[in-house]
Amino acid sequence: MAKEHSFDITAKIDKHELKNALEQAKKELKNRYDFKGLTAQIDYNEASKSITILASSDNKADAIVDIVTSKIIKRGISSKAIKETSRSDASGANKKVILSIVDVISSDDAKKIVKEIKSLKLKVQATIRGDEVRVSAKSIDDLQACIAAIRKKEMDLPLNFINMK
Repeated sequence: MAKEHSFDITAKIDKHELKNALEQAKKELKNRYDFKGLTAQIDYNEASKSITILASSDNKADAIVDIVTSKIIKRGISSKAIKETSRSDASGANKKVILSIVDVISSDDAKKIVKEIKSLKLKVQATIRGDEVRVSAKSIDDLQACIAAIRKKEMDLPLNFINMK
């Protein structure tokens, strides 16, 4: 009667919610008085998993990044899902900021997660399965304790705990 229970740890994000958050950010940019007549653009490239922000100055670029981050958080996506990868000058004295979208767990990060789970000394087994980590145990209580411990650790990833069986 000893049934095996499991869950998966992933970094996947809801792409529809991301698109909705970016559309809300674009609407806010159109309506804000401090951006009237200035360069302020948000472009999402789904293929390269990046968001490109074009602004008239560094301050405006920072404000647009804050707007995008707040809209993403309001849509239930972790702020760790976006990372600033580059900031450069663009044509016409504008600033270009590229935000990359993190939605996979790299093999190094997966190894760190497995190592962290093993250090908890719980009766669980963690295995790496591509870009996710499967954690299994005989007791659901052990799995819940594992989830709670991983959430407390400050990982630099937008971790999701799915497929609890």
